[in-house]
Amino acid sequence: MSESVSRRHFLGTGALLAGAAATLRAPDALAAPEAAPASLAASPPPGFVPFAAPGRIVKVSKGNTLQPNGLFPKADAAKLMLERVMTELTGESDLGRAFARFVHKDDKVAVKMNGIAGQTGGTMATNKELILPIVDGLIAAGVPPQNIVVYEQYTSFFNGTRVTQKNLPAGVQINVHGNKDATMPEIRVLGVRTKFVRALTESTAVINVGLIKDHSICGTTGCLKNMTHGSTINPHDFHAHNASPQIAALYAQDVIKSRVRLHIVDGFKLMYDGGPLDKKPECRIPHESVYASSDPVALDTIGWNEIEKLRKDKGLASLTRSKREPSYIRVASELGLGVTDVNLIQMREIAL
Repeated sequence: MSESVSRRHFLGTGALLAGAAATLRAPDALAAPEAAPASLAASPPPGFVPFAAPGRIVKVSKGNTLQPNGLFPKADAAKLMLERVMTELTGESDLGRAFARFVHKDDKVAVKMNGIAGQTGGTMATNKELILPIVDGLIAAGVPPQNIVVYEQYTSFFNGTRVTQKNLPAGVQINVHGNKDATMPEIRVLGVRTKFVRALTESTAVINVGLIKDHSICGTTGCLKNMTHGSTINPHDFHAHNASPQIAALYAQDVIKSRVRLHIVDGFKLMYDGGPLDKKPECRIPHESVYASSDPVALDTIGWNEIEKLRKDKGLASLTRSKREPSYIRVASELGLGVTDVNLIQMREIAL
């Protein structure tokens, strides 16, 4: 683990949030509430307790999983790896039972993808070969197809995942929110006015499918940022100061943290520089892994470490030296959103 993750002393969360708020918010927002109203929080169906294991990660790896072009995973390999990572995480016997630990048949489930680097010919996006069996797993868990929506920000991002209405099961909905399809009341986060989009707020449960990817502003983009900046109407307003502590503060809102039940990382490829777009294909390498956890902070900590190791191997400066250390990950841990201490992260690695 990089020194920046395991040893460096960060400023306290209160100082980080207060300092950022003083810079970001307008004078008339100084007394504005920083959290979403309680009414925007979602609750699981009565009697249902979703699986949660802070700090616990399962990683499944397999060789020869990519198609001959080396760009996308083979469908059978992706399905096999998803089944194994989910059953290992939950202790259940099959994919449907495993997903049923996270979602109930009465839930309205949103699947958040990440396709920004798949637009205009790029390939570093969440892959349909993984998204489609995730949707199948939700249906096998008892969720009616019409209560499932897969969503992204823009049509070009959505197209980057190669998921279409035709290859989704009948009844499953598609939503492209365009950073404007929001119906909730306006709130302020660090003094900035914002809303979360309808695909999120109309769900009761979210499956977040992220990547391990370099990001030119905040260092890395993984699970936390995929939810925050992919689900608000004005993500550009939360990029200052390497988007820290903004990412952590956004995720800490009840409207997000009460809904996201599971994080799955599409690790078939990894990008260690040139992100968030796919403009440096030489910095996109096979990783051939799928991760799963209920803890986004732990997953983002591991993703940060993987990127740093590759940057060192390739002779690149660390993210800290590049002045884009993803300190929001540590802030998120201090806000109680997950585990970043590598001594407390338990990762089971399985090679198929």
